[in-house]
Amino acid sequence: MKIFYSFLAFFLVITIGLSQSKTKQNLVLENGVSEQLSQFRKHQIANVQYVLNFDIPNQKIEDINSHLVLNLALSDLSQPLYLDFKEKSQNIKEVSANGKKITIVHEKGHIIIPVGSLISGKNTISISFIAGNLSLNRNDDFLYTLLVPDRASTLFPCFDQPDIKATYKLSLSVPKDWKVLAGADVKEKVEKGNFTAYTFGESDKMSTYLFSFVAGKFNSVKQKPGNMEMTMLYRENSADKIKASVDTIFNLHQQSLDFLEKYTNYKFPFQKLDFASIPVFQYGGMEHVGAIQYRESTLFLDNSATDSEKLNRAKLIAHETSHMWFGDLVTMKWFDDVWMKEVFANFMADKIMNPIFPKVNHNLQFFTAHYPSAYAEDRSLGTHPIRQHLANLKDAGSLYGAMIYNKAPIMMRQLEASMGKEPFQKGIQKYIQKYANDNADWNNLVELLDAETSLDMKKWSEVWVNKSGRAIFSDDIEYDAQNKIKKFEIFQKAEDKSDNVWPQIFQVGFIYTNDIKVLTANITDKNLILKEAIGLEKPLAIIYNYNGFGYGVFPLDGNNLNTIESLKDEVARASAYSNLYENTLIGNVAPNQAFDCFLKGIQSEENELVLRIVSNNLNTIYWRFFTEKQQNKVQKQLVGILYERLQANLSSNIKKTLFGLFSSVAYSDSGKASLYKVWNREISITGLKLNEDDYTNMAMNLAIFKHPKADDILEKTRTSISNPDKQKRFEFLLPSLSKEESVRNAFIESLKDDSNREKESWVSVGLANVNHPLRQENAQKYIRFSLDLVDEIQRTGDIFFPKDWLDNTVGKYSSKYAFDELQRFLKENPNFSPILKRKLFMATDLLYKAQNIKKETE
Repeated sequence: MKIFYSFLAFFLVITIGLSQSKTKQNLVLENGVSEQLSQFRKHQIANVQYVLNFDIPNQKIEDINSHLVLNLALSDLSQPLYLDFKEKSQNIKEVSANGKKITIVHEKGHIIIPVGSLISGKNTISISFIAGNLSLNRNDDFLYTLLVPDRASTLFPCFDQPDIKATYKLSLSVPKDWKVLAGADVKEKVEKGNFTAYTFGESDKMSTYLFSFVAGKFNSVKQKPGNMEMTMLYRENSADKIKASVDTIFNLHQQSLDFLEKYTNYKFPFQKLDFASIPVFQYGGMEHVGAIQYRESTLFLDNSATDSEKLNRAKLIAHETSHMWFGDLVTMKWFDDVWMKEVFANFMADKIMNPIFPKVNHNLQFFTAHYPSAYAEDRSLGTHPIRQHLANLKDAGSLYGAMIYNKAPIMMRQLEASMGKEPFQKGIQKYIQKYANDNADWNNLVELLDAETSLDMKKWSEVWVNKSGRAIFSDDIEYDAQNKIKKFEIFQKAEDKSDNVWPQIFQVGFIYTNDIKVLTANITDKNLILKEAIGLEKPLAIIYNYNGFGYGVFPLDGNNLNTIESLKDEVARASAYSNLYENTLIGNVAPNQAFDCFLKGIQSEENELVLRIVSNNLNTIYWRFFTEKQQNKVQKQLVGILYERLQANLSSNIKKTLFGLFSSVAYSDSGKASLYKVWNREISITGLKLNEDDYTNMAMNLAIFKHPKADDILEKTRTSISNPDKQKRFEFLLPSLSKEESVRNAFIESLKDDSNREKESWVSVGLANVNHPLRQENAQKYIRFSLDLVDEIQRTGDIFFPKDWLDNTVGKYSSKYAFDELQRFLKENPNFSPILKRKLFMATDLLYKAQNIKKETE
């Protein structure tokens, strides 16, 4: 039968190609959605409506019987109708077109409806099928869809491309004690024995990746923080977290809505704004129309939460709410512009934070949120432009990463600074108005912004958007006999040796004993003579990128290392610490010098956001660039300084950050003893607020550090976790924490089976446990295993999982052994996916850097 279907599909394509000589070219059917197919379907198809029914059983192993009625209009019958369904052919039970049953033809992930069964104008296609499980995220007592970027076609037959927007009429049959959430309100609810049937109203128009539903055993709460009632589903059971979080969650959504309506001059565009909090959610959040999904641990905080954690929650909510305008209302035409929806969501979220957190330094928050992550990928061999070409939608998941989420907002802030805030906002308002309920690309936006500024937008965006990499800055400074500046010239060159030049604005700080002189550098070419500096007294130090606006690696002299901690400006300190780290990675500063500077920062820094940069950089240098001898030399001093500082009279935010660093490095006998006493509640550190999650993390660290009571610690932790979802997570992680190498080996081997990789965030933590630096001598034998599995990880995992997998396997290593294993893998796999190779180079950037740094220090 399968051979017959294959022949029939081939025959149909060939016959149509011969008989329709008027068509310019024949469609070549590929797996996924090719640009050619997407462009033809956009021309062929209009007025799409999906009427969907899913019967969800009690047991997650049982099939979900489903039915689709597809209403659409066709204007071109030169080709068959191709519906995307990336599932087994046997999952398709019956297909009919315009009331007549037709033979099932399913090839390369497409259901083919022949031209003879179609008519010009309105058509109705009916398909009975078993829903695909790949993106249903089925758990014992709940499930949720996650269909971005091309996973809708793994669930139901559809046109899985962003520029064919449709409405949806959904019906769900679920176990009677379950609750449901989807993109429209429930219109009818009927009890049927042990099940309840829900019929939803017709949704707003949306792309397939934005369609979703959630069903399961959830708690539900409604509030009306503004003019619209909102509903939240959640599973959190901590009374403290619920009490401290629920009102804030609703209010943050309303505050985000209020800001966005005013900024865009466009009212909230959809029927409703509801959301679900999910404990095992793969991402921070996902902007489904009418039914946003969030990771529960980010939303629900208790009184131990730091200001930074509260800010991150608010930013996440603002980000997903911003998507209602940027992504959901105006959607990219093709996923090569997926970055556009993400840059605006992040960019707007940063703006929304200003009135919500008036005491926060928002320039500092922007810097700490975006720069370290953007640099981490942009300096690697895997760097790529913000905008990438996409030949087939099946590869769209590979486009996501720090270039989209972090470099793009930096670019957009530079653009706003170059254009001016008012012209920039006016251009954005025109963009929303013109393309509402439609699709647009970057060039459409450039055209509108170009009309609002004298800036050459096309030239400007060519390097920032269409080129990769960053600038490495240098300077040439000369002083006269009176020690006054007579020449001050700044140069930039591309880190990748190309001719790229990044036009940008940043500040330069001249540090004097009792004064700081700050000048603005507007560099538009390979060099800039900073005329305003001529005649200034020779400073004690010069701090480049003083305001944190510039993007690149800036000059650093020895004086800077002694000056950073004393800078009064918080952004300047953060920028200077970041620049010190980047200079260390490119070999301009020795790791031990940088470590000493960061150690001073640990002892003096009292801003939580700056301290996080200092702490993260010190941690990386310690574990990645110090030899074991160097680690042993500073271990006692580092742990002692951290523990002593924890006793000082500091804010709870600072103490929580310091304790996080302490907990990650306290593996000496004395360090373990102190950490155990905190975990066992034998001692209490004044002002340090710890919750159940913190004690769980301490237990995991103590196990990795080989505490003699590790087994008892883990068992006591397992039985004390009050949340059943978190208890399941911990039980999953236990083998990765075992002191027995054979148990850890079995955990790694089990990940060959994709069913054991379903909870991707759990898997990532488990991999990090096994590949911890203290365990790498035993774990390194699995580096090649991890690399060989990456292709399958890409095929079966969600969009961020391939990079997470690599980050927590080979990406955890700094050794020559790991580097050689990586080179051997690349040599033996010359046809390894270029997309995955980029992810691999990003994940192993510090492994590459470590080889050079260690050579220089040996």
